[in-house]
Amino acid sequence: MNALTGRNTLARVSHTPGRTQQINFFALGDRLMLVDLPGYGYAKVSKRVARDWRGLAELYLKGRPTLRRVLLLVDSRHGLKDSDRAIMTLLDGAAQSYQIVLTKADKQKPDALRALSDAIATEAATHVAAHPEILATSAFTGLGIERLRAELALLAVPNALR
Repeated sequence: MNALTGRNTLARVSHTPGRTQQINFFALGDRLMLVDLPGYGYAKVSKRVARDWRGLAELYLKGRPTLRRVLLLVDSRHGLKDSDRAIMTLLDGAAQSYQIVLTKADKQKPDALRALSDAIATEAATHVAAHPEILATSAFTGLGIERLRAELALLAVPNALR
């Protein structure tokens, strides 16, 4: 969130996965709202807490026609997890468009990152609501952040202007 907005203190960050424990809303002008949901796939929390977060995310994501796109953040060091696949299936069932964004891309060698992105794109192609382009990003180096900002800016354009 901080890398996207160019602000270092908008969202609290931690080296420990699972620090986002609530739904956080970030208004970007009057056209776009970013919503940060608790992570549940790799968080160092109890299974009960992870299950509760997954339930919270599922409740938020189901039947919400105002969502233009969900960004599914996937740590490039770990790839898709079963919990990610469960959310992908949920989003498919809800006909909710989503895009997979690989994070921490600076932690992978280019060939490994490309192979991971290709493998995820192949798997995502079997999901009806998945956006076809996988974006690789790094908050540390800025890799892919401008591209992600551009994607989000397009979503903020009123339908009449698209």
